[in-house]
Amino acid sequence: MNSTGVPQFAFVGLAVADVAASVGFYRRLGVGFPEGAEGEPHVEGEVPGGPLLVLDSEATIRSFHPGWRPPSGGSRSALAFRCASPAQVDALYGELTGAGYHGELEPWDAFWGQRYAVVHDPDGNGVDLLAPLEDRP
Repeated sequence: MNSTGVPQFAFVGLAVADVAASVGFYRRLGVGFPEGAEGEPHVEGEVPGGPLLVLDSEATIRSFHPGWRPPSGGSRSALAFRCASPAQVDALYGELTGAGYHGELEPWDAFWGQRYAVVHDPDGNGVDLLAPLEDRP
């Protein structure tokens, strides 16, 4: 809590099957994980311009919540990364899919005024890449 007593948003946490694979993916998106994070069961990385991204291995979650199971049948959440330009959306999508990550939705000009694409992280979480279209405010 801050000095006003109001709770403040702290982080986004993901349960991951392979911490090293997830650290590698999110580092490509600029998340600052410390050296050696690949070998840890719980890691925290600074997201440029935002809160922390916290990754916990499935085993770590089961260590304090034995009945936990990964969701099945799709995800109800996604992370989004704002890019500097529509061209960066295209380039980053190409880099990630070229590195073997699954591209769910190729870059396109969304009707709400953004260049938009979706790629999956190593655990199948949707990660949106977006940038305002240059001809829109």
